[in-house]
Amino acid sequence: MHVTALVVFCLFFLLVTLAGFWAARWRRPSEGIDSLEEWGLAGRSFGTWITWFLIGGDLYTAYTVIAVPAALYGAGAMGFFAVPYAVIAYPYMMVVIPRLWRVCHRHGYITYADFVQGRYGNRWLTFAIALTGVLALMPYIALQLVGMRVVISSMGLNGEWPLAAAFIILAAYTYSSGLRAPAVIAVVKDVMLYIMVLAALIFIPIQLGGYGHVFALASQALAAHTPPGSVLIKPSQYLGYSTMAIGSALALMLYPHTATAVLSASNANVVRRNAAMLPAYSFLLGLIALLGYLALAAGIHTKDTSAAIPLLFLQSFPEWFAGFCLAAVAIGALVPAAIMSIAASNLFTRNLYGALTSRKMKPSEESAMAKIVSLVVKFGALAFILYLPTPYAIQMQLLGGIWMCQLVPSVVFGVFTRWFHPWALILGWIAGMASGTGMAASLQLKSSVYPLHLPAWLGGTYAMYAAVPALLLNLAISAVLTLAFRAIGFKEGTDSTDATAYVG
Repeated sequence: MHVTALVVFCLFFLLVTLAGFWAARWRRPSEGIDSLEEWGLAGRSFGTWITWFLIGGDLYTAYTVIAVPAALYGAGAMGFFAVPYAVIAYPYMMVVIPRLWRVCHRHGYITYADFVQGRYGNRWLTFAIALTGVLALMPYIALQLVGMRVVISSMGLNGEWPLAAAFIILAAYTYSSGLRAPAVIAVVKDVMLYIMVLAALIFIPIQLGGYGHVFALASQALAAHTPPGSVLIKPSQYLGYSTMAIGSALALMLYPHTATAVLSASNANVVRRNAAMLPAYSFLLGLIALLGYLALAAGIHTKDTSAAIPLLFLQSFPEWFAGFCLAAVAIGALVPAAIMSIAASNLFTRNLYGALTSRKMKPSEESAMAKIVSLVVKFGALAFILYLPTPYAIQMQLLGGIWMCQLVPSVVFGVFTRWFHPWALILGWIAGMASGTGMAASLQLKSSVYPLHLPAWLGGTYAMYAAVPALLLNLAISAVLTLAFRAIGFKEGTDSTDATAYVG
């Protein structure tokens, strides 16, 4: 057991726990409003910097810090796809999200499913959007637990009780503080993360003889893997790499936890400024990815690639600083897990329970239900990790990105046009979900890059991210059926959103 590292880890964990409970009083209105908007979106009160920390803390999770370098450690350059997809995501965010924010703010929408309900007036389409979001979030929350468990076990603390204790604490302060808790903790987490990464990328290469030596050793180590890896993308990987970047960028901004962070902004200009500032996190992500090569060059040997980075810190740094680094990673699990559980509870309260019962709840009733659901979601994710093998969470997360891409026609296109028929969108969604899931299942959920077989005159086989052909099928069916339904006069819902909200 690494006692010094564990003590430092616990001290920082205590710090963020106190910050989480203190956040219940931070920026709270004096009249003490008890509503879903207040608890789940912090009253839409966050300015540029808090939103920047919150979205960054939301997107760059503990599993990101562990899984991205672990991908490079295990397979090489293919793991770098996470860097260009973040670069692609922010211009897309600049174009789409401010307009979506304006509509949601004008009508008091809490989730993107609320927007779809207002735009298309079809509760079954709303139900489909909300269900997709909840299904995609559950394994994502579980993966934060995976990251935290790897950190805790690397310090020699075995058993599941430390993990359970950490999430009970998380559940308690999220219940009391709502979105304000992860917003406060995100500031602490991001500062710690930058210190950790910069220290690792300056001091570890010095220990290893410089970056030239690091890449040479990493290249040798990857060549010995089964199958062999490389520090360069191979021509056969180009299409898979690029489609994973594009598909992941499309999904990233549609995830419910991203929506929750974005809709908490005080105005549309805050969202635009963040789209301009968030590429700083892309730079950080590129640095984080390099940790995988440092682990290879440092001679870290482990069958569990997720353990490579914690082991690298413990081997390369004094124990007190290794404890600081591991605390930064674990705290990186708390912020997204809290936001994800809030997002899931918002969706359930507003769009699953609400859509099925068609009963208008009072603001206090919505808030009370959302708090309870957030607890259920967290403990459901904890049970997922405790009682099912870890690969299940990873495999389900592969499906999450594929599923979220199927919301593009309803949400992204819906911000710019009401052309699609809502029932056509539902059938397109079913086709996209079924085909995407089927492609991933045919690969035994071990990869999301699917060899798409086309006729020889169309080029033969294309290995690409399964979300992309599934989305193209979704769009094609939605478009064709929209024309067919309009031709036969099939009734469609009413757009109840204000047309002026889309302009400006």
